[in-house]
Amino acid sequence: MDKEAILNNIFESDPLGILEIKAKNPVITADDRLIARFEEINNFYEKNDCEPQKTTDMDERGLFSQLKGLRGNPQKIQALKKYDRFNLLEEDKMANINSLDDILNSDTFGVLSTKKDEVDIHTLINVPKIDKNRADADFVARRKKLKNFDKYEEMFIECQKDLKEGKRKLVKFNERFLKKGAFFVLKGILVYLEDIKSPKKDKNYKLDGRTTTIFENGTYSNMLLRSLGKGLYEDGYFVSEHEDRVMDDLNQITSEDKQNGFIYILKSLSNKDVIATKKNLYKIGFSTTAVETRIKNAKQDPTYLMADVQTVSVYKVYNINPHKLEQLIHQFFGNSCLDIDIIDGNGKIHRPREWFIAPLNVIEGAIELFNSGEIVNYHYKQNTEIIQSK
Repeated sequence: MDKEAILNNIFESDPLGILEIKAKNPVITADDRLIARFEEINNFYEKNDCEPQKTTDMDERGLFSQLKGLRGNPQKIQALKKYDRFNLLEEDKMANINSLDDILNSDTFGVLSTKKDEVDIHTLINVPKIDKNRADADFVARRKKLKNFDKYEEMFIECQKDLKEGKRKLVKFNERFLKKGAFFVLKGILVYLEDIKSPKKDKNYKLDGRTTTIFENGTYSNMLLRSLGKGLYEDGYFVSEHEDRVMDDLNQITSEDKQNGFIYILKSLSNKDVIATKKNLYKIGFSTTAVETRIKNAKQDPTYLMADVQTVSVYKVYNINPHKLEQLIHQFFGNSCLDIDIIDGNGKIHRPREWFIAPLNVIEGAIELFNSGEIVNYHYKQNTEIIQSK
């Protein structure tokens, strides 16, 4: 028997297939397993329209734990970025958490929210109980897929086009921009503030309420207005109104309105100890000319403490009596006015009256009240550094 016949006989008499050559299974890498696990989470969200929760269902609870682990791993977030169809890996930047309020207010996208129609935060595990009077704050928003997004899609396209053509601009965010119908950019995503439900002032006399916020990726949220504002302060911009329709969106100023001048906030660059050591020292003034022109010779002007100044903020003023406005500002912050004598180049003594000691956010809040006309209902408490209603 030749060699070929012997080999054939051996293979033919192998009933258990021991000698059979089988194709190798493809090698499953760690990345493949990671993507597969994340796709299970994506499929859960797509089917249930919500994230997996820490429930008694072991499958759902397992997906919850996996998602939590992924969110705490920047390397895995980067690896899964292109597979994140529902933005499940997005998380707010770490906040300075000192209380339950801090936790709720820092939860911009509703990670702490309850499922479906549940509104009681006490059903969550490891969350301290709070006063039942804060029921409105207990229901924290989450982002959900918007079924009728086609209603808004064209609006987003137009806004992006306006930005590209320079007809709209990205502006550093400020609280006064939080109004219905405004566009913002939050963490690189264009958003539209469609509505603010039952707006009311919080304990710090800032406007708050549940919002309807639409995202250009086809999701929406009913986050608190304060939470939206916090997120925009951390990483966001205001999108200015179309230049052909409104000149100044803050006051809905049109071409028919008359501009009287500017309210400005300045900071002294003096190196004198009596001035440089004063915390929260700002000049609040009014000018009918450009602020840059007004402060050009600040070093020689006792009004500016005989030193250069830095422009902090400038606000256009329309349809307002400038003299009454200036009197109102000085009256409002009168108790915190800087008391100092300044000697000019000729040896003459001056006592400037437009420098005030107050936190910048308080001054900006007061200017918002000036513009709205509500300032007459409030006063500034110097000892607590807050604005209070009368």
